[in-house]
Amino acid sequence: MFKPFWLFVGLRYTKARRKNQFISFTALVSIIGLILGVAVLITVLSVMNGFDRELRDRVLGMIPQATVSANHLIEDWPQLIELAKQQPHVREAAPFIQLQGMLTANGQVAGVQISGIQPQYEPKVSIVQNFMQSGTLDTLQTGQFNIVLGQGLAEQLGVQTGDKVTLVLPEASASVAGVTPRFKRMTVSGIFAIGGPGVDTATGYMAMYDAARMLRMPDGAQGVRLKLDDLFVAPQVSKQLAQKLPPDYFASDWTQTQGNLFDAIKMEKAMVALLLSLIMIVAAFNIISSLVMLVTDKKADIAILRTLGAAPRDIMLIFMVQGMLIGVIGTIVGAVLGIAAALGISPFFSWAERVFGLHLLDAYFINYLPSQLEWSDVVIIVSGSFLVSFLATIYPALTASRIQPAEALRYE
Repeated sequence: MFKPFWLFVGLRYTKARRKNQFISFTALVSIIGLILGVAVLITVLSVMNGFDRELRDRVLGMIPQATVSANHLIEDWPQLIELAKQQPHVREAAPFIQLQGMLTANGQVAGVQISGIQPQYEPKVSIVQNFMQSGTLDTLQTGQFNIVLGQGLAEQLGVQTGDKVTLVLPEASASVAGVTPRFKRMTVSGIFAIGGPGVDTATGYMAMYDAARMLRMPDGAQGVRLKLDDLFVAPQVSKQLAQKLPPDYFASDWTQTQGNLFDAIKMEKAMVALLLSLIMIVAAFNIISSLVMLVTDKKADIAILRTLGAAPRDIMLIFMVQGMLIGVIGTIVGAVLGIAAALGISPFFSWAERVFGLHLLDAYFINYLPSQLEWSDVVIIVSGSFLVSFLATIYPALTASRIQPAEALRYE
């Protein structure tokens, strides 16, 4: 006889055609439930991981990860950069000036936040140079009053590289004609496209010393922007650097401007995982119900096996084999489908948008559906599915092991 005994009988019960078709149907529903639960959970978590990755790479690649600024213009900013690069976790640093205003062109008006930068420093701390559609940051030379715009902003103003725009600052200046806003005619020398309206429609770059002149301040920087090797140490690193400087210096970091968005994505990922896990829990209850009905249907067989010398432990393992077989099949098939879906959902979504003319994600910070398969997620989901399937077999298997042969055969 095939050994071990309980595995042989358990597999025979699984293959055998049952008189009660409802039991087979319930087992099939359990398998389908596990397949759907595992596959959908892997796919959705991969999409959430993709959004998290894009948020880090794109949004946090554009905005400062951490900054140290002063209440006055810093003329010796190269020394501040050298001091910043000596701090742990700081990879690079670059000077900046921030100003806000309005751009006008072709009868259109748009608000803009402009960063005054040094072209030789900015690529070290920002990804904007990698997404230039036309022109380069090197065109931002002092005295030329050039400006680099986001693609969405350029489209809104109806301008291209080489066109003129007028920058209007909210600060007013007195003249013989009265109080008038400060404005400057500038040339569009480049256009970048990061891939989301949150950046492309409201951001511009100009030479740092040109920005200082627009603010009517001496040449210098408002502060330095830091690029770190670990985003999550930004608050500590920036504060430690500010503490080594005079009291009029202060620190800020990305958690103050974009932290809520990261927290929202993490919370959404946790809630989605919890809700989709309910599918596997429902499948587990189906396993319990199908095994309970099977135990009831096989009472006579159990009694005969007991009289032939089968121990309660053998009876228990027989029914656990059937329940775990459902779990193994459902989990493996679901994992394969989920991995395939996670790897193929991005190109499929792009194809569907192109074929049907849809623009479902244009309102978000990226205009495509990202996906990043994390094998740690797959391991956790598969392990959780196996655990749920195993726990679902315990009660029916214990019930079967406690059946008394005499009681079961009384009316046979």
